[in-house]
Amino acid sequence: MNIEFDIMFNSLSKGLSSVIRKITTGTTLDKEAVQNIVQDIRKILVQSDVDTSLSNQICENIRTKTLKNDIPKGLTLRENVLKVIYDELVDLLGGTPANINKKKKIMLIGLFGSGKTTTSGKLAKYFIKQGLKPGLVALDYHRPGASEQLEQLGKQINVPVHYDKNKNVFDAAKNGMEKFSKLDVIIFDTSGRNALDGNLANELKKLNEIIKPDESILVLPADLGKIAKVQAEEFHKIVGITGVIITKMDGTAKAGGSIAATSVSGAKVKFIGVGEKLDDFELYNPTRFVSRLLGLGDLQTLLEKAKEIEINKDSVERVMEGKFTLKDFIDQIEAMEKMGPMSQIVNMIPGMGNKISEDKLNQQEGKLKKFKHIIQSMTKEERELPSIINLSRIIRISKGSGKNETDVRELLNQYNSMKKMMKQFGGGGMKRGPMKDIAKQFGISL
Repeated sequence: MNIEFDIMFNSLSKGLSSVIRKITTGTTLDKEAVQNIVQDIRKILVQSDVDTSLSNQICENIRTKTLKNDIPKGLTLRENVLKVIYDELVDLLGGTPANINKKKKIMLIGLFGSGKTTTSGKLAKYFIKQGLKPGLVALDYHRPGASEQLEQLGKQINVPVHYDKNKNVFDAAKNGMEKFSKLDVIIFDTSGRNALDGNLANELKKLNEIIKPDESILVLPADLGKIAKVQAEEFHKIVGITGVIITKMDGTAKAGGSIAATSVSGAKVKFIGVGEKLDDFELYNPTRFVSRLLGLGDLQTLLEKAKEIEINKDSVERVMEGKFTLKDFIDQIEAMEKMGPMSQIVNMIPGMGNKISEDKLNQQEGKLKKFKHIIQSMTKEERELPSIINLSRIIRISKGSGKNETDVRELLNQYNSMKKMMKQFGGGGMKRGPMKDIAKQFGISL
């Protein structure tokens, strides 16, 4: 279903997760209960800014498929209700993942402040991970410092950047293509513009004629709201949109805002930006996204993130067996930091979505950073043999790290408790079932 839609991600996720828990934990599920669930879903969708007619259509589809159609063979009513809700949401949010072909000229377009320049850097880094050589071309000479920002991003990821010293956008496009002709991907960072602005629209039309991009990707911030549809329509008239990237998915104003797969262009969401760092960038997969939305987790993406940071297999194995040191402990903290905010990680763990408040997650994240400073103030021997840490050592570590003695004791207590717990699991519970399958993903034999 290629439809422009606008949702408040946090409220939608919490509301739908609550409905899913009601379905899975309820003692009975009859037709009346299903009718009430459908009404709950409609209310959640409308409150989350999903278009009213679209909300009605989705709920009618759920009602028809669960109450009027025959239940598929092998499924109970409860299982069928869950499946139908899941399938309808996947359809709403894009259906199948969209591919982005390699070896292309990609032009990023969008409004002022949509995050195109940062997205250009993120996209370049994504292609590097695919084994390709990208180049960046600065075409934004309206915003002060835009080309300098792109140049800095290029330096961070060792990607060449071309910009025109005379700030001639058309010369920049022509010379950039010639300069990077032997590279696999050329990414053009155009200036932010309102698609209804005549002068800027004409500039974009001419750039489109010069570059002849293989991809014209619209960059939309998650908190854009309902004007996303109008802008998408106008940009599509100017250059023809082939895909969408949603930025600022970590924001709190709309916290997920508009994920657009517009009916006017037939374009699909290809990537989502989930933070400010260059690694906070994901291929958009509707099925995985809906799993997270419903609080069902996204273990596949979590494992992919873990693989990307080249997690230390020996350290993971020692943690699983309860034989880890404080050095292993700090290795895991640093690995988690590379994977992103704790709230994102927790939401990818099946069954954990929305079960822990953001405040508690932020507190725990703060504690881990504090623990990291404390461990870094220890000697090598203390990290390897925490049991030798006595009162005088605690006082020294406290002063060296700038943390309270209470914080040092809390770290040691948490370390000992975690070690004891992992040993209990390691006796056999970790060697069977899902944990064994997860371990295999890392090449770990339990």
